[in-house]
This record gives sequence, C-alpha cells and structure tokens, in this order.
Amino acid sequence: MITASAKKRRVRATELVVFWSFRLATYFILACATYIFLDIGIKGGRTVFRSSPPFINVPFLTQPPQTLYVFEDHGRKMELSDREFRQWKTTHHEEVDATSIAYSAGGIWPCIVGTALLVIGSMTLALFVGVSSAIYLSEYSRNGPFIRLVRVAILNLAGVPSIVFGLFGFGLFVIFFGWNVSLLAGWFTLGLMVLPAIITASEESLRAVPQGLREGSLALGATKWQTIRKNVLPYALPGILTSSILGIARVAGETAPIMFTAAYATRDELPTKQLTDGMAEVWVAIRHFHPFDSAAWHQLFTGLCDTPFQAVMALPYHIYVVSSKIPQNEYTERVQYGAAFVFLIVVMLITLTSIMLRERNRSRLSW
Repeated sequence: MITASAKKRRVRATELVVFWSFRLATYFILACATYIFLDIGIKGGRTVFRSSPPFINVPFLTQPPQTLYVFEDHGRKMELSDREFRQWKTTHHEEVDATSIAYSAGGIWPCIVGTALLVIGSMTLALFVGVSSAIYLSEYSRNGPFIRLVRVAILNLAGVPSIVFGLFGFGLFVIFFGWNVSLLAGWFTLGLMVLPAIITASEESLRAVPQGLREGSLALGATKWQTIRKNVLPYALPGILTSSILGIARVAGETAPIMFTAAYATRDELPTKQLTDGMAEVWVAIRHFHPFDSAAWHQLFTGLCDTPFQAVMALPYHIYVVSSKIPQNEYTERVQYGAAFVFLIVVMLITLTSIMLRERNRSRLSW
C-alpha cells in the first residue's frame, strides 16, 4: 500500500515538474522574443542610425521610397537613388550599365504617416462604437437569449482571421460603397476587426465597477445616463484604455486588411498633400492681406474632403512588399530591417501613450 508520505512526495514531485515546465516555457518565449527584438534592433539600427553627426539617417526617415541604381563609374561603385541618378545623368553624358533595385533607396516617411493615420482613425472609430456597445450591453440590456446570442457572436468574431475582414472590407467599403482603396475604407475595416476585443474588455471593465456606486448615485436623484457618465465610466476608463492598447497592437501590425482596402505599393505621396497645399495657399492669402480669398479656401476645403478618400502606404505592407515581391539582396535587407525597426518604435510610442493615460487615470481613481 502507498503511504500518505509517499503520496505527498509524488504530489510535490508532480508540482515541481509542472512548475519547472511552466517556468522553462516562459523563459523560452522570452528568449525567442529577445532574439527577435535584438536582431531587428541591431540590423535595423545600422540603417536608422549613423556614426557621424547628426547620428540619424534623416533621408531614410523623411524621404519617400525610391529605386536604387548601382553601377561602376571609373572604378568607383556608385549607389544612387532614382532622383540622384537622373541628376547624375544630366551632368555625366555617358551610358552606364546600372542595376536597378526597387524600394531600396530613399526612405519610409509616407509609410510612417500612413501607419499613424490608419491607427488613429481606426482606433477612434472602434473605441467610439465599442465603448457605446459595451455600455448598452452592461448597463441597459437585459440578460435574455438575444443578448446572450449577441455576446457569443462577438466572441466568435474575435477569432475570425484578419484576411477575412480584409475581404469583407474590400467587398463592402471598396466596391459596394464605392470608396475605392482609401483611408476611409481602411479605417472602417480595421475598426471592425478590433471591435470584438474592445467590446469584450470594455464590458468587463464596466461590470467590475461596484454596484454600490450606481445605487448611491440613483438614490441621490441622478438619471441613468448621469450615473454612467459620472460614476461608472471614470472608474472603468483604465480597463477601456487597456483594450485600446490591445487594439493598437493588432491594427498596426495587420497587413491583409490594409493591402485590400487602404494601401498602394506604388504610393509615395502623403494622403494629406492636397490638404497641406490648401493650408499653404490660405496662409499665403492671409499674409498678403487677402484672408477671404475664395480660391485658397476652396482648395483647403477640397483637400479636407478629399483626404479620407486617398490611398496610403503603411509600414507592415511596405515590409511585406520589400520582403516578398522583389529580388532579395543586401540592399533590400537593409530597408527591411530599417522599416521593421521604425515600425516597432512607432507602435511602442502609440502604445506607451495609451499606457501613460491609463496609469494616470488609475492613480486618480480608486474605490
């Protein structure tokens, strides 16, 4: 017969094995993530940073992507961007056997702006609709069969692959609504994609607020909406911001929905170009004491209305194109790692902003 002490030893041995299995699995995941981030940081840092002042590769961060031309000129190896190569040909009237490599010169500035616009627009839409839905499900709805079915549908939508959302957005927003490939189509597609996570996390945050806060507010004569706005939402805000962090991480890293609804691989201009040109015209009119110049204001208004219908280029899609659509060499690798490094920095900055807002609200509110 097995004694009680032997059973305890077996239980302790099993617990020890389980403990070390979980611990080693955690360390393995951390080691893999560390290797990936170090690899991107070291190789991408060589593209973004320089050893001489200003220590930052400014053209890479401020110029649009260009074709790189590599050729020999009197024994020297020349590496010129498309614009530099055309200027060189005007001053050197000679034919050279140049090798052209797409997207391996210039920079990624339109990709950075496009990524930021897609994240900000889609998260604004998703937070507005998601928090409104969570408020209804948590505060107004009755827990009947229909509401339970809605919650199950929301959970199921959270597991739908992103490419399905991309095809849905392409069929509905791009073709049926006639928005074409544009910022607006990308906003709605990415916003719908992160809605399930935001609704679920926001509803749980609202339900975590003690019921006594609601009852006390209602007992003092406040309306239902006043109670939600003054006594529930402020305390649920840290959890809602947590859901926004998860949404930002997913929206910024998706490629398929952006590829179907928002991005052109050859797009090297900012979607706000017409808007900025209109603002410049208005500023010139004001400086010349013609603040009511109808042509300048018309251009500004046209640019404002036209911007959401412009296509963009985004960092994840740019990385995908450079990594898989053109022949690979040392020049494309440099652009890939540089774009990935900047992409991680952009996502970290946006996420850090949400974390700081969450901690600020959490430190001010307690029950």
